Amino acid sequence: MKHLKTCLAFTAALALFSTVVPASAEPLKNIVLVHGAWVDASGWKPVYEILTKEGFHVSMLQEPETSFADDVTAAKRLLDLQDGPTLLVGHSYGGSIITEAGVHPNVVGLVYVAAHAPDVGEDESALGKKTPSVLGKTEGAIKVTPDKFTYLDPVQFPKLFAPDLPREQAEFESRSQVLAATQVFSTPLTAAAWKTKPSWGIVAGNDQIINPDLERWYYERAKSQTTVIPGASHSVYESHPKEVAAVIARAARNIVPPATR
Repeated sequence: MKHLKTCLAFTAALALFSTVVPASAEPLKNIVLVHGAWVDASGWKPVYEILTKEGFHVSMLQEPETSFADDVTAAKRLLDLQDGPTLLVGHSYGGSIITEAGVHPNVVGLVYVAAHAPDVGEDESALGKKTPSVLGKTEGAIKVTPDKFTYLDPVQFPKLFAPDLPREQAEFESRSQVLAATQVFSTPLTAAAWKTKPSWGIVAGNDQIINPDLERWYYERAKSQTTVIPGASHSVYESHPKEVAAVIARAARNIVPPATR
């Protein structure tokens, strides 16, 4: 009889335990890739192919580059479509976008790829002037249309943006630029997701668009786990897709998504 009571008590305790302990979280599968200024999401294709083969569900944002607010709204719209916890990845100006949009409840981590990561009240234009890049010191490299949209001089694009890509590819990208409104670079941020969410950062060692020292400073401030890819240009996501995909995959696997009951 005593043994029976003990068994019944154990069974009751086990039942109670099972009602209050959450089930194990599923591994993170959703990844959203955000491109930078003057290019589009097609440049992510090599990284996309690697990540999808590894079982991730990868989406790519095509932000309009018409205003910072428009781009953040576009990012949040795509994040709304994700079916669960999501890793948000940004290249270059895309880093500013993910910093603000990353407060979205679906976002559980951030990866910066040769990217800006301003704080609240900061903008990447002002920060870039404090730590100028080769681009910032090259007079006339950034062109501005009469209605205040910018693009990179197609003649200088290959050597500044993509010196480690095949020449034909770099020239094609120089002729297929997405013009970016001047204000996208100088709009102060109103949120900084890296303050509350884990982050990873990739420094492109030979970046001429953003000073690598500025990238390092951003990531150190955000307490990001940082990887340096020596010799890589600003087009690191295209020229070194295996290394970039490896950082993204590692981040995704190291994040423990919220468990569901």
